[in-house]
Amino acid sequence: MHHVLVIGAGTMGTVHAKSYAAMEGVKLVGIVDIRSERGKELAAETKTEWFESYEEAMEKLEQVDIVDVCLPTYLHKTYVKKAADAGKHVICEKPLARDKEEARFIVDYCREKNVKLFVGHVLRFFPEYEKSRQLVNDGAIGNVGVARTFRGGIFPTAWNDWYADYKNSGSLVLDMIIHDFDFLRWCFGDVERVYAKGLLGRGFARMDYALVTLRFKNGMIAHVEGSWAHEGFAMKMELAGKEGVISYDSSKEKPLVAVNRSKQAGMSGVAVPESPLRENPYFRELKHFIECIDRDLEPIVTAEDAVKAVEIARAALVSIETGKPVTLV
Repeated sequence: MHHVLVIGAGTMGTVHAKSYAAMEGVKLVGIVDIRSERGKELAAETKTEWFESYEEAMEKLEQVDIVDVCLPTYLHKTYVKKAADAGKHVICEKPLARDKEEARFIVDYCREKNVKLFVGHVLRFFPEYEKSRQLVNDGAIGNVGVARTFRGGIFPTAWNDWYADYKNSGSLVLDMIIHDFDFLRWCFGDVERVYAKGLLGRGFARMDYALVTLRFKNGMIAHVEGSWAHEGFAMKMELAGKEGVISYDSSKEKPLVAVNRSKQAGMSGVAVPESPLRENPYFRELKHFIECIDRDLEPIVTAEDAVKAVEIARAALVSIETGKPVTLV
């Protein structure tokens, strides 16, 4: 039985806490949040205890094996360190940190303390994206030359409006489309060059937009678009190969479709449901991390992958600020 403490009762803390509460072999032992009303509400929903601080929780709880950090990005380092100092395994929401150096420090610190670190790049656990990667690897559409992704919705609101403060956030480049950076790197390997344009620093109240071009070391080109200027939420993907195209659009509420150009028009290949029948991607992700602890396995998304994703996002932000492309070492 694993005893998990969740720090943060915001959107992701709620998702994680409810996943643990429904998971076999796991006991959610507490919720930490300085907002008593929200913390108590989530604790009641998940049949656990609320604590105002991490220190209070660690003092009062008899057993904690895993600390799950679902806090604003700028607080990740502080609380991952506290958990590692206590010898607890850590699950941390993405992005791991605001820059590559801090991300590198977190990974090395956990390694020095001999605790496992898992980072929530959940897109790898969405069936549409898993299947897309499998189709690419199986050669279903031939060598991929171009990819396009889109992720967008309304400007997020959260505790202390931290997303609107660039010193604490990293704009949608770091806090949202990093999902797509990680997925594309998972499919096509390391990125060599980044060029981006966006609204960062232009003074648009509670709106953000960015278009990022990635050149991969294998020569593939990807265009990653993100928007915090839309109602609702949608994510889209198109992978174009020599022999076909894989496309997905969550806003159309239809399965992933892979079309081979050699087939007759209108005939499609593999179709995948939009979500698993019993377990959502977040549940699957957290369950996988627990299994990696149990069996001492390398996770599907490693801490090193999380560092690389931060590196790509920071390069995109530098490119937006300077107007120049950034080459990754």
